[in-house]
Amino acid sequence: MIDLNNSGFHFILASRSPRRQFLLSETGFKFEVQVIETEENYPENLLCEEIALHVSREKALAFDMHALPANTLLITADTIVWLDGECIGKPLDEQDAKIMLRKLSGKRHTVATGVCLRTRDRMHSFFVNTEVFFRWLEPDEIDYYVKHYKPLDKAGAYGIQEWIGYIGVERIEGSYFNVMGLPVQRLYCELKQFIQNQ
Repeated sequence: MIDLNNSGFHFILASRSPRRQFLLSETGFKFEVQVIETEENYPENLLCEEIALHVSREKALAFDMHALPANTLLITADTIVWLDGECIGKPLDEQDAKIMLRKLSGKRHTVATGVCLRTRDRMHSFFVNTEVFFRWLEPDEIDYYVKHYKPLDKAGAYGIQEWIGYIGVERIEGSYFNVMGLPVQRLYCELKQFIQNQ
């Protein structure tokens, strides 16, 4: 077992997502949060996890690693929802959120998270996919959720850990925490391997 807190690295999570911060803190190791604003753009020919990987790498490349402590290990992530060949990102407003949830209602979709680990001289990325199955959502259920939970900061306009997840998600195949925004089990394993290979 590797004690990540005594690995010699200074960990930075480059995400303002409170869900990612919470999930990472629950693994028990210490990290700092730093965020650089980047455009989450990607080439139009990319599919599903390719988009999440591309954006997570671009977030990592936005940092000047030489301006950070030499032992910095940067963690970036991006989560997307993929439905019927379409990438569904974060909603523009409440009306857009309702449109997204109507699309997801009664269907299966994929949640893909790309994660990038970066030091001054190395970069490694990976992705995790989870299949999510929504039951048919009544229009008033969608309206209630959007009004009371304001899911404008979430890919696909929903948080599985919120009311809509409790009443709307029939089942998932894969990592629950990935749907929240960070596949912590896989991240822990990848971090251990990354550190061992230094």
